[in-house]
Amino acid sequence: MRLFDLFDWHARERPDAAFAYFAGREIPYREAIARTNQIANALVAEGLQPGARVAFLSKNCAEYSLFYYGAAKAGVVPVPLNFRLAPPEWSYIVNDARAELLFARGALVAAIEPVRAELATVKRCLALDAEPPAGWESYDRWLARRPSSRPALDISDSADVYQMYTSGTTGRPKGAVLQHRAVTANAQQISAVTHVSAGERYLIVAPMYHAAAAVSSFWVIAQGGTLYIQEDFAPGDVVRALAEERIVAGMLVPAMLQACLVGVPDVAKRRYESLRAIIYGASPIAVETLRRAIEVFGCGFAQGFGMTETTAAATFLLPADHERALRDKPELLLSCGRPLPGTSVMIADADDREVARGQVGEILVRGPQLMRGYWNLPEASAEALRGGWMHTGDAARMDDEGYVYIQDRVKDMIVSGGENVYPREIEDVLFKHPAVADAAVIGVPDSQWGEVVKAIVVLKHGASATEGELIEHARKQLASYKRPRSVEFVAELPRNPSGKVLKKDLREPYWKGHSRRVG
Repeated sequence: MRLFDLFDWHARERPDAAFAYFAGREIPYREAIARTNQIANALVAEGLQPGARVAFLSKNCAEYSLFYYGAAKAGVVPVPLNFRLAPPEWSYIVNDARAELLFARGALVAAIEPVRAELATVKRCLALDAEPPAGWESYDRWLARRPSSRPALDISDSADVYQMYTSGTTGRPKGAVLQHRAVTANAQQISAVTHVSAGERYLIVAPMYHAAAAVSSFWVIAQGGTLYIQEDFAPGDVVRALAEERIVAGMLVPAMLQACLVGVPDVAKRRYESLRAIIYGASPIAVETLRRAIEVFGCGFAQGFGMTETTAAATFLLPADHERALRDKPELLLSCGRPLPGTSVMIADADDREVARGQVGEILVRGPQLMRGYWNLPEASAEALRGGWMHTGDAARMDDEGYVYIQDRVKDMIVSGGENVYPREIEDVLFKHPAVADAAVIGVPDSQWGEVVKAIVVLKHGASATEGELIEHARKQLASYKRPRSVEFVAELPRNPSGKVLKKDLREPYWKGHSRRVG
């Protein structure tokens, strides 16, 4: 199955049904299929060959979803850019992917302009929803004269469908390459968790550059549903939509749920009569927040666990599991659930041997939703997919019923508000400050974001720097969620005999008393 097969089928069978609702406008499937075919024909007319990469920088919008489908029909591979990154980070990703076109929308056109000259492989820059500045072209005019019938290309389900960047062991983001068959498999697997009928509305407010939101949209459209898209997260707008816009389900990261519960005064007074399910994931949730959300929204809750390298989801804690937890097994709320259909999960030791139930090891995942590999990184790909299993880097235990309980991270990666943060990248920035002799970055618990970045710094002899100065230094080079929220100065960092920083020792005082050593 290709990404666009079920989309095209629904557009043929139910052309007047709503594909998406965005910014006060409803887009029927009839219009959506014509637009995706125009996108495909425009990409082909550019001379892009199947497998060519193009970069897409935008906040949520209907065109984001349409572009995924249009590019898929041309065999062209979108590289969605996280709009929260700093310009040098965008430059690195675009150049690493060797993207041939750059698409940007609204204010992000100006935001990426300072590094546009550095984008060595980009041949054309196209601006969405904005009058293009010098050096840019209009996206709408680029599409205007293209035919609305699908180009005659033979796209295989083994073809690459998108390339998402995620933090990796080098400290630089790595491009996880997903194929049509992996993405459609994961969308089908998720349909076992909760169902959206044709014409029903699903809330998309998590960023569409992120695997969870992207796959949620594919899953909904595969069932003929309607995407109710919000450009950016605003707690009041989310609560109003859930109460007033006939939304049956949606995906929210825990930080969003908490913001809705504490930041919207009338959240508990509203009625959510259409709402059947809220899916949460991307980072753990505080049990107190979850209990309150279940009480307020009065719908089923499901938690997904996975990563970009597994398309999105590998396990789910189902609504029935939440009900059971509230009834007589409260510890289930600490679990990320059991494997999806067709997915195998193994808790393994350092030699990839399965450990006994109840013992802690690394989560390994096997199933049809695994990535093809990392872009142009054969050794890292082979290591991550060793033996046909995706090595997640998360440490967990599994109980006798097959429920997985995450305990810690094998790797040092931090997850803040659903965003992956790799300490090495931040440490490299701190080392550029003239006063810094040594630095280590860790994640510390935070009630809103799950965990946030903390820097432990050793200053050079005779040098001085303040906490504010180092945070400002990082601010100029890193996305906001990657910047240290606090800095602690120490005389030296603890290291083992081989010289490796003992980050577990650094984290211990902050995580003491927490049942899970992750956010």
